[in-house]
Formats: sequence, C-alpha cells, structure tokens
Amino acid sequence: MAGVISDYIDQRDIRHETSDETRRALLGAMGFDVSSDAAVSAALQGERARRADRAVPEYLVAEPGAAPVLQLPAGAHWRLECEDGEEFQGFARESLSLPALRLGIHRLWVAGSLCTLLVAPPKLPWPARGWGITLPLYGLRAPQEGGIGDYEDLRSALAGLAGVGAGFVGINPIHAGFPTDPAIISPYMPSHRRRLSTAHIHVPSLPAARRGALIDYPAELAAKAAALESEYQTAGEDDAFSAFLTREGPALERFATYAALAEVHGAVWEDWPKPFRDPASAAVARFARVHSPRIRYHAWLQYRAEAELAAVVFAAKAAGMAHGLYLDLAVGTHPFGAETWAEPEIFAPGVSLGAPPDAFSEGGQTWVLAPMNPRTLIANAFTPLALTLRKQLQFAGALRIDHILGFDRAFWVPLDGSCAGAYVRMPKEAMLAVVRIEAARAGAVIVGEDLGNIPDGLQADLEASGVLGCRVAMFETARPDGLPAERYTAQALASFGTHDLPTWAGWRTGADIDLRRTLGAIGDKAARQAHEERRQNVAAMDRAIGDSAGDVDALHRFMGQAAACLVALQIEDILGIAEQPNLPGTVDEYPNWRRRLPCEAAGLGAHPAVRKAAAIMHACDR
Repeated sequence: MAGVISDYIDQRDIRHETSDETRRALLGAMGFDVSSDAAVSAALQGERARRADRAVPEYLVAEPGAAPVLQLPAGAHWRLECEDGEEFQGFARESLSLPALRLGIHRLWVAGSLCTLLVAPPKLPWPARGWGITLPLYGLRAPQEGGIGDYEDLRSALAGLAGVGAGFVGINPIHAGFPTDPAIISPYMPSHRRRLSTAHIHVPSLPAARRGALIDYPAELAAKAAALESEYQTAGEDDAFSAFLTREGPALERFATYAALAEVHGAVWEDWPKPFRDPASAAVARFARVHSPRIRYHAWLQYRAEAELAAVVFAAKAAGMAHGLYLDLAVGTHPFGAETWAEPEIFAPGVSLGAPPDAFSEGGQTWVLAPMNPRTLIANAFTPLALTLRKQLQFAGALRIDHILGFDRAFWVPLDGSCAGAYVRMPKEAMLAVVRIEAARAGAVIVGEDLGNIPDGLQADLEASGVLGCRVAMFETARPDGLPAERYTAQALASFGTHDLPTWAGWRTGADIDLRRTLGAIGDKAARQAHEERRQNVAAMDRAIGDSAGDVDALHRFMGQAAACLVALQIEDILGIAEQPNLPGTVDEYPNWRRRLPCEAAGLGAHPAVRKAAAIMHACDR
C-alpha cells in the first residue's frame, strides 16, 4: 500500500527480495510508526481507513478545457481552488461536473479530502532537428586566466557558439551549493535546487587566486566571497532588489537564513545545535532578528545570480538560439542542506537515493541524496516538484531531468547501512503531468535521463508525454550488435558520452580502466578483461563510423546523421581532451569538477575545432 516494491531484477538478471528489515526502514522513512509489530499493524489499519474515508482520489490528470466529472457522496460540500485564485463551491448530488479547467495545478476539496487536479497537455511537442554543445561552466576559464567559470563567461561562450549555429549550450546543474564547505563541490549534490550557485557570480577585476589546469576551490571561493562582500557594501541595494525580495517572499528569506546560519554553525544542519535544526524554532527566529543584515546579504547574492543568468538567457534569444540554455536538474538534494532544512516534511529522512547492484557495483550505490517522500509530495499537491521545475525553466529552453527512472520507482538505501535498499513506487502519472504543465508554460524541451535499470513501460510513457530520452553512443553503438545512426530513437537527445563517462580520446585508449586499476578500484585481471572488452567496443564503433584512426570528425558525422532529433557534442571531445570531468565513485582520488578548458570562453566560437564540428552538423542538416 505504501509503494515499497516486494522484489526487483537487477541488470544482471538477478532477482532480489525485499527483506522485512528493509521494509521497516523504508516505511519508517515515509513516516509510518514501525517500532513494533503492533505499531505496524496499527499503521496498516490506519492507512486502509484513510483511503476508505476519502471522498475523491488523491489526484486526477485532465487536459486543458476538460470538465471532469467525479462521483461524490450525495450532499457533500465541495470547493475548487484554481491556481489563479478563482474559487467555485457547492453541494454535490450523485456526481459533480467541474467547470472547464485551464492549464495548471488546481485543488478540489470534498468533505475534508484533497484531490489535486493536474491539468496538463497530453504531450509536449517534439523539437525540430538540431544540435548543441555541452561544457563545464566551472571550467570556462583558461589555465592562464585562473578563477572559476562564471555566468559572464557563460554568456560569452554562448554568444560565440550561437554564431556557429549551436541551438543550445548545456551545462551541469547550477543549484545552490555549500560555499562554507568548498569540499562539497559536486554540482549533483546541491544544498537547494530552487536556488542558484553563487560560486558563478561574475566579479569584475577579481584577481585569480591560483592559475593552472585545475581549480583550487578553497582559495577561489574565499577570494570571490571577499570581493562580493566589498561590492555589496559599496554598491548597496536598489529598487530591483527590493522587488526581487517581494516576489520571492518567505521562501527566499528561509533560504537566506539557512545561509547565514551555515556561516556560524557549519555547512550541514545535521551538525548544528539542536534548536537551530528546526526552521520554525524560537532560536531560529531570534537568530533571524539579530542577523537580519546578513540574511539580506545572502538574499542579494541570489538576486545577483538570477540577474546574471537572465542576461545569459537574453543573449541566447538575441542570438536566435533555438533553445538557449540546456540546464540539468539533479535527481536529489543533500540530506542535510538548505532544501531539507526548509521543507523537512517533503523528504524521507534516514534514507538515500541510490542504485541496485550491477556489474560495476556489486553492493549497489548510495548517492547520499535525500528522496522526496511520495506521501507528502501528494499531500502537498506536487507543489515542491512544480516549483523546482519552474525555477529551472525560468532560465532553461531545454531541461535534462537526471535519473528520470525515479519518476517511476526510486531506489532507497538506508543511510545507516543496516540493510539493503529497495525500490519505492512513485506517482509517475502525476509527476509526468507536472512536467508537462511546467514545460508547456515555459515552451521548453524536456530530456529525461533514461539510463540504467529501466522499469518496464517507462520509456513508452516518456514518449507519450513528449519527453525526450537520452541515447548514448558509447552504449548504443559501441558494441558488436550496436545501433547504426538511422536506428537511433527519433524522440531523443543523442551524445557520445556523458560527464560521468570517459571522453572520446580517453575511451579509445582505456584511460578510465587504467585509472581505476591505479586507484585500486579494480584488480589486474578485471583490468585486462575490461581492456579486451573495450578493444571490441572500439572496433564496433569504428565500423559504425567508418574510421579506425580515432578521428573525432568521423564520430561527429555519425552523431549528426543519427535519427535523434537533438544531438549534443561534448566540448572535451571537440577539443581532444583525454581526461573525463568526473570519475564516479571517487572524491579526493581524482580531480572531479576541477578541470579548466584549455581556451578562453569568449574564443570558443572561433576555435577551429569548434567551427569544424559546427560545419559537420550543418552538413548533416542540423
């Protein structure tokens, strides 16, 4: 009844049964009392009674203009709260015919029960055939420049790439991070997904703390923080900032309060004194009164970040880009960051998102990311998901949803390691409807990362919703039975690899295999087997692209000819970089998210390798 799935089959075709220990852990994370057998029995009976007492379903998906009809208890009072503030109410007979509904998320209350009405287009339109380039925002400063790539660098890069015909520029997530702990630098472990990273704010004439091929985050972030403090004290506030505060309201104030608390007590709230772990506590209220100037400063940082990103979007539109920014929504949030502190009821405590065992991780994976609790997500009319999507689509013409498999079933792993993980069923139909609502409002393209242990039927549901899938040539074509270009899924974004995979140059030589052997992640025997398999995969890819010399132009020609409507070329492959941006499973052993590109952002559009890749895309009618 709670959605904990009794068993699953992993990618090795091994069946796993969900143990009673795991059931208790996951049910407890959902908010059920599982402290004893009697408590479990009482929770079950309570859930049955709750469902039996409901006068309406928990949610209903409809199309714009539809007038849903619901069967209701005779004489039941109903109240419809439309998203735009309009209200209707009355008393039902045997059925209720609602007024025609507009696009949006509306709330119908009947006899104390909430039914969320998700009025969404049945399918998002497919984008026209096109292409773009993905690049690391943090790395958009050449080694001789130093510093961390910022939003102004992104604007410069985008202008140049638009000039050669790129329809989008993709970057890693730019969610708010942990500026007081520069060790937490992964863009996929955010503090809050509805706020922006301040590490990428542009500060004119900021001296680089350290030049070189790798970013020194502690030094760079300290230098930027000091420069921003000085700018705020000098420039002060303006009317636009006041309007921003009014528009963002209490949600921004709560985030800024967290940021101020983190400066005093540390980056993650798990380590704070107990009174400060509750945002509604008297201690937090006193702190906010005493430190109101500091809280206002952190709100100003968000204002600065949003203004700069808006300038990037304006530049993309002015340059005529089809989609502009292609942003990335992280699958989850840090279990002890700003998002879980501000809205603890939305998340399942004590568990992490992860992945089941596979050939590369026999024990499975624990990502240390807090999952949304499906029970409270439904109870809150899916508002947290809608607002998270809306913030990204404020700037993105295309949005990638990381690990969209979690819209169907999410793999939860107890953080204490006491038992194995298991899958939890999510309200897929409703979540996809929310995606369609928010994408339709923004006129945006949605890409779902449908890689891994894919649930049966999910890809068909994505296609029916107009959500593009991801097709990675490293998996699709680089194998003896791989797909030729013309057989790629049309409703997809195709690329050679991803930020978590080796680059074209590194993949061909097996550099990632050698690196894992050096780090002790695999032994000599496993490395030899991996190299043999890689040689077979490289040979299969060479046959598909018609080249055995490792010419990246041949790869790009193949990608350009793929049936997928969108193609993303990776800047590392275009520039011949062998090192991959991130090596999953490592933290300090490898310089993840720290590599700078070898050329300046403003010069990317004029770079000969970029222009050659663009010419190939044009020749492929993209």
